[in-house]
Amino acid sequence: MSKYRGDKSAVAALVRETEVHRDLYIDPELFELEMRHLFVNTWNYVGHDSQVPHEGDYFSTAIGTQPLIMVRSDDGAVRVFYNRCPHKGTRLTEGSGNTGRFFRCPYHAWSFRTDGSLLAVPLRAEYENTGFENSVAVRGMTQVAHVHNYRGFVFAKLGTVGPGFEEFFGASLSSLDNMIDRSPVGRLEVAGGVLRYRHDCNWKMLVENQTDTMHPMIVHESSAGTAVAVWKSAPAGTAKPMAVEIYAPFMSSYDFFQKMGIRVWQHGHGHTGVSHSIHSDYSAVPGYAEQMAQAYGAERAQAILGENRHNTVYYPNVMIKGPIQLLRIFRPLAVDRTLVESWTFRLVGAPDLLLERTCMYNRLVNAPTSVVGHDDLEMYRRQQEGLACDGNEWLNLQRLYAPDEIRRNDDVTTGTSERLMRDHFRAWAHFMTMSM
Repeated sequence: MSKYRGDKSAVAALVRETEVHRDLYIDPELFELEMRHLFVNTWNYVGHDSQVPHEGDYFSTAIGTQPLIMVRSDDGAVRVFYNRCPHKGTRLTEGSGNTGRFFRCPYHAWSFRTDGSLLAVPLRAEYENTGFENSVAVRGMTQVAHVHNYRGFVFAKLGTVGPGFEEFFGASLSSLDNMIDRSPVGRLEVAGGVLRYRHDCNWKMLVENQTDTMHPMIVHESSAGTAVAVWKSAPAGTAKPMAVEIYAPFMSSYDFFQKMGIRVWQHGHGHTGVSHSIHSDYSAVPGYAEQMAQAYGAERAQAILGENRHNTVYYPNVMIKGPIQLLRIFRPLAVDRTLVESWTFRLVGAPDLLLERTCMYNRLVNAPTSVVGHDDLEMYRRQQEGLACDGNEWLNLQRLYAPDEIRRNDDVTTGTSERLMRDHFRAWAHFMTMSM
């Protein structure tokens, strides 16, 4: 028997001011509703246009559980289509590559131009006098109508309700701007491959963790803490390895994270690291500051490089790290399974050492073979299992709660606040129910 389908009030009641119900993490019906409403009514990142630089290049991607294709069409435009043949529904592509001037279905060889229009059907004459010209199939691949390319980052919205791109993201786009502007020519490109691994937990746990500053010094003591302890035994005068620079800040104190600050924006977006972050004290890269000053002027370059935001969350399921050009996507597979993708970007025109640091960070923290990331994995597993316990069906998000915070959409608060997590769930309830 359905508990939530079509019942807007029942869904909204799962989110209180300082609590959320465990069903948001463990109920398969709610997961299905998220795919039909939350991920349809919001703008979602689908890829970067550097992944499809040439005409005919394509990249297989997804929003929620909907498979998509991002392609560079013959006219140079980047388009997004549902990844299915209009004949029998077969997925047209896997992975990425170049399709040439058309897509060809691997099942019955129907073919489509890169603008999605139907090019050819085998034995086309056998469709004469059948009304085929009035069918949905003759229209070709189904294009996602709402697509926005923001400085190379391609976003799409599957639904027809909800805010437009600029209204949805608002001032939060400043985090993308800062990451892109760190290139002396103002351009990024995907580089270094992607790291993927699966977590046996709900996707929201990973999103919340990105701005949870109360866990690093506890959860990561066994990994980053060990690395720091080993480093302290190094002989005097030993140059600090890049890996230690990456590990050490995870062991910062509560005071460090409190003073770091959190900025919140509307619709669940926000970032940690307002005044400083775990990325603030990396060693300077020779020649880079000079390149930036020449490109932007000394004052503007200093402002760009002085902004060291920690994790920016673009709700519902993307996080970027501007200072080290990294993007993570938390792809929902099932109510208790999530695929994590970690993408690295090259600052075009900048020294290669910056990309080396990004790739090292990704390997050490976000890879299937990482050291730090598996601390979090263990916590997600325990949380997913613990939520099956009866007796208390609610999760508490009360740290530094203020009754008037809902009216403050562009706000800065203490770095250990759970304010941004509360905003995530306010956004969840809003976008889940707007089309029910």
